[in-house]
Amino acid sequence: MDGIAHAAALLRAGKLVAIPTETVYGLAANALDPAAIRRIFEAKGRPSTSPLIVHIADVAMARELALEWPPQADALAMKFWPGPLTIIVLKSLKVPDIVTAGLSSVALRMPAHPMALAVITAAQLPLAAPSANRFTQLSPTAAQDVSEGLADYVLDGGPCQVGIESTVLSLVGPVPRILRPGMISRTQIEEVIGPVGEGAGPESPGQHPKHYSPRTRVVLGANPATGRGVRLDSTNMPQAAQAYARQLYRKLHELDESGYDWIAIELPPDTPEWAGVRDRLTRAAG
Repeated sequence: MDGIAHAAALLRAGKLVAIPTETVYGLAANALDPAAIRRIFEAKGRPSTSPLIVHIADVAMARELALEWPPQADALAMKFWPGPLTIIVLKSLKVPDIVTAGLSSVALRMPAHPMALAVITAAQLPLAAPSANRFTQLSPTAAQDVSEGLADYVLDGGPCQVGIESTVLSLVGPVPRILRPGMISRTQIEEVIGPVGEGAGPESPGQHPKHYSPRTRVVLGANPATGRGVRLDSTNMPQAAQAYARQLYRKLHELDESGYDWIAIELPPDTPEWAGVRDRLTRAAG
């Protein structure tokens, strides 16, 4: 049995499988099985008030999980799926309340990694798949970075090509809102559906003030006066947002193993294409 078939069989049996996506590795379980979803929360130490993103293989699967599928969702899916955009819509009765933290909405995404799509297709199930790490810790962008003992099986799909979590956009309410920035920018979204708002909301994961954090203390701006540390800035990190995001978590994982007292990071420009990176850095520093 190959890795994809093995992963699919485990997921159908209620197990947890770490799968590669283009953003980060996800800790996947059958999104329609409340017992399996409960295992995700327990394994990660994640509070039950934090909803999960459900990964699907096509728009037809998304429609089955949505109470209604608005025209804006169709337009966004046509432009950005598969890819790093999560769309929040009202949920159907098929989606267990534990997945959505009791909310009436569900977060849906079609991942761009071919192995993730193959696993969903082979399992014939939508998969809830938050990042494969302990809650608030640094997300894995390589199989070796998946938190030890977290999953029943780790499917190695190589390094993630986007490198930070998806943009989360809510279509619930009178105005679309970006609840979590990512590498699909506000500018790109507005080119498809017009003006959107921004802000935090309970419908989206990744809203805690300290999140995406290495064990080593992260400091934004000037280097601390004491201790042994390292600095990430324009001299040693990429100047393009996409390349920076692709390297960021892997770099922080490497530095976390080096015994530093701190990691000082220069914030990149405050522009739409950098919003996702700036959000992750701000939360990493807490």
